[in-house]
Amino acid sequence: MSTPRFNLFDSPTAAKIAKRFYNVSLALEESTLPKALQELVEMRVSQLNGCGFCLDAHTKEAAAAGESAVRINLVAAWRHTSVFSEAERAALALAEEGTLLGDKGVTDETWEAVRKHYDDDQVGALVCLVSLINAATRMNVIVHNAGGAYEPGMFKASSPS
Repeated sequence: MSTPRFNLFDSPTAAKIAKRFYNVSLALEESTLPKALQELVEMRVSQLNGCGFCLDAHTKEAAAAGESAVRINLVAAWRHTSVFSEAERAALALAEEGTLLGDKGVTDETWEAVRKHYDDDQVGALVCLVSLINAATRMNVIVHNAGGAYEPGMFKASSPS
């Protein structure tokens, strides 16, 4: 098991940023973007970035919110499944392309699919969600925060004040 290199909460600056990240996530929770979809997007970005900590958290939060084990287990291969809607596929494509920006960026085809299925507020929420989970996964991977110990609701219970 990987031992964390550094506790970000030991840094006054990083702790302040973590608090702001949490507060931003509250705005996303208040959006009309379905919670289950948010978790699916966060899982896919966590997979792409190799973040065990975030993947642990978001798979458990998705399950606690009622997401099926089949859908949770198939997120990594969503293109080759029949369990995701067209709208979910558009959001997952945006998550992938928004994470792997160096490959080709977000294609017009993906952007058009997102615009077809989501209103302006939801599009804004998706763009912010993909950006924020990318930042969070990168921070956790850099400091070697490991997955496995997360309990649903833990972020709320231990949110920095």
